[in-house]
Amino acid sequence: MTVNLHDSAYSLEKAIRQSDEYNNLTKLYDEVNADVSAKAMFDNFRTIQMQLQQKQMTGQEITEEEVEQAQKTVALVQQHEKIARLMEAEQRMSMVIGELNQIIMKPLEELYGPAQ
Repeated sequence: MTVNLHDSAYSLEKAIRQSDEYNNLTKLYDEVNADVSAKAMFDNFRTIQMQLQQKQMTGQEITEEEVEQAQKTVALVQQHEKIARLMEAEQRMSMVIGELNQIIMKPLEELYGPAQ
């Protein structure tokens, strides 16, 4: 029996969209976006996060000042209840995606052995 992996992937996408974790994440994201101050704070946090990731990916050095700025921003956003709940939901969703990735990669791991 031939299996179309793309069809299975689309089924998984649909299941993710219907999951409690995703629906909770969507609800909390909408709540943050509906709150002007929370949205501004969250957008600023995401901008800093993306800038640092970009620098890291291109091999640029991240300065101590940038690290301090990022730490201050994280501390600030974590104090905002709506953003903190959103970040917790993001973390749960990330864990689910990680677990799914482990399941998906299991055949290759069995074939080649665990990555070292």
